[in-house]
Amino acid sequence: MSQPLKFYFDFLNQSSRALYILLEASKIPFEAIPISMLKGEHLTGEFRDNVNRFRKLPAITDHGYQLSENVAIFRHLAREKLVPEHWYPRRHLGRSRIDEYLAWQQTNMGVATTEYFQQKWLVPYLQKTRPADNAVNLASKQLEHTLNEFEQLFLNSRKFMMGDNISYADLSAICEIDQPKSIGYNAFQNRNKLARWYETVREELGPHYKEVLGEFEAKLNGSGSGQKQGVAQAVKQ
Repeated sequence: MSQPLKFYFDFLNQSSRALYILLEASKIPFEAIPISMLKGEHLTGEFRDNVNRFRKLPAITDHGYQLSENVAIFRHLAREKLVPEHWYPRRHLGRSRIDEYLAWQQTNMGVATTEYFQQKWLVPYLQKTRPADNAVNLASKQLEHTLNEFEQLFLNSRKFMMGDNISYADLSAICEIDQPKSIGYNAFQNRNKLARWYETVREELGPHYKEVLGEFEAKLNGSGSGQKQGVAQAVKQ
């Protein structure tokens, strides 16, 4: 029997959530190995030597091959595993459009959602202080601009970003939006298209998404018992 793929993750990280849902929804056999960023488990020499030399999450090992970076992992799964076509469709330049969004996300959505999350929740958690109003306001303005751009550039009259079928672009985007949403940010004010798209994606993803989102929110609510080493580095990945 072939050795299952090993997936190292922490649901505090939005890319970990997206890839975990993809693996479950695609019925790809894998061994789920939770790594606690709050305890700095991804920073240990053992993790570096045996799992990921960059000491980042998420990460996989597949038949001894180590890989990090969420987009690289996604493309590896699409090439090497039986991922349903709709997640990364070849027809009508679907893969090119998804690649375009994922590249945009790296320097736009991912930056804005992470910065707001850090200023509103992570930095106060690490420093045991209240959020700094100035920093939160700046991060909020950046996030407002990015969500407006996302709605204008990527959402249209169709159900999903790439048409009538859900794709990995939708999955990755909803997990990014959940990062600030889960700590109280209202992403949908004056954004009707975004609200409709979000509900459509949430319903389409079903129980896998609901379970993972619940685990993420539980970690936020129960994080006080964890150690704090390495959290800031890992959440940025």
